[in-house]
Amino acid sequence: MKVACIEPAILLNAFAMALTLPLTAQYVYRRIWEESGNYTFASDSNVSRCEQNKSSPIDAFREEVQKKMSLFGLQMDMSGLIPGLVSTFMLLSSSDNRGRKFPMVLSSVGSLATNVWLCLLSYFALPIQLLIASAFIGALLGNYTTFWGACFAYIVDQCKDNKQRTIRIAILDFLLGVVTGLTGLSSGYFIRELGFVWSFFIIVVVIAVNLTYILFFLSDPIRTSSSPIVTMTCRESLKDLFYRAYMLFRNGSGKRRSLLCLLIFTLVIYFFVIIGISPIFLLYELGSPLCWDEVYVGYGSALGSASFVSSFLGIWLFSYCLEDIYIAFIGIFTTMAGMAATAFAKTTLMMLLVRVPFFFTFMPLSILRSMLSKVVHSTEQGALLACIAVLETLSGAIATCTYNGIYSVTVAWCPGFTFLLSAGLLVIPAISLCGVKRIGWKEGSYALLIQEEPGDHTSDVAGH
Repeated sequence: MKVACIEPAILLNAFAMALTLPLTAQYVYRRIWEESGNYTFASDSNVSRCEQNKSSPIDAFREEVQKKMSLFGLQMDMSGLIPGLVSTFMLLSSSDNRGRKFPMVLSSVGSLATNVWLCLLSYFALPIQLLIASAFIGALLGNYTTFWGACFAYIVDQCKDNKQRTIRIAILDFLLGVVTGLTGLSSGYFIRELGFVWSFFIIVVVIAVNLTYILFFLSDPIRTSSSPIVTMTCRESLKDLFYRAYMLFRNGSGKRRSLLCLLIFTLVIYFFVIIGISPIFLLYELGSPLCWDEVYVGYGSALGSASFVSSFLGIWLFSYCLEDIYIAFIGIFTTMAGMAATAFAKTTLMMLLVRVPFFFTFMPLSILRSMLSKVVHSTEQGALLACIAVLETLSGAIATCTYNGIYSVTVAWCPGFTFLLSAGLLVIPAISLCGVKRIGWKEGSYALLIQEEPGDHTSDVAGH
């Protein structure tokens, strides 16, 4: 018997993701450290130690390692850019016909293959350059963006009431926060007590269990619906994907198109900043003057993941007295303050405290996705999610490449420069949200926008 409960799949995937990212980053950092010089990487102390003398050889060596780490991250991101874009667009767009489980399964297979490769890489101490090939293969089968996009569409299919949809999306972020927070908190202890090989093996087991649940126990709202599933050739399917994405922006009133473009632009720019700065946090914490070990990195990761939980609580509380757009403003401005404060954090206590303004960081992402889902028809959700996922994949890859490049250039003279840059860039989504408000966004306006559309465009798609 199959169940329509996506939460177990979300929890298991979130655990795997939250453990894979810091483990991979710290494994690569240690390998580069060991292969770049004769200094021993100290990991037997939970006390943050750092050489404060800028002229010392170890400090110069640490900066060199951080530069190499940034450039290696740039290479990995570039290797997965093109396959990630293609697979994300095709998998999520086709989910309107093939079902929501299809992209979940393929992206899970990609994650499974990547972590099996990481396990073998760490066990046999193979060259870390081989990670670039695994990043390419993993992106080809879909990435985490593909998985979350399919989960979001799954929830949208189940929730017909718009208030319920907003709360359900916020609950998804809450679950992500709980799992990633606890996983991030324990990631340092995984490394210290089990080592990298067994830690990666645990991730492989978790992904395998999740894949089993999705394949054999999770129902598909598209497949189980009464609507007929149209079978098309590969060429016809690809043509239909691009056509429905085009019709998403062509149909409807000018007001709907303006809102759609502005909301997508706001989401993509905000996502660009949040994803771009994420790996810089770890490099900033490992470098001078903080020099955190794996346990302190786990503490920082847990505080960062707590933003999911606090963002859920913020949406839940603010939704009773504020419109969606004002909740998004609160998230943007508090994140901007956190970025500026992080640039000047020079002690462990300060670095932990500056995480507080980030507690509402994920509110704009949930709110903007909810606002976008209200602007389009239910039959366009797959095409909308595909466009968003492709743009997020593109902006995320460009962001990590850009931020890694900037950090490698500025780490020697101003390690906090990227955080100041992020604070400045967040002005852009704030301005574009003002444009959304000026056009006249109101709660429930999506229904008016749909009624304003001339004709039924769903018949056009079907006819096509």
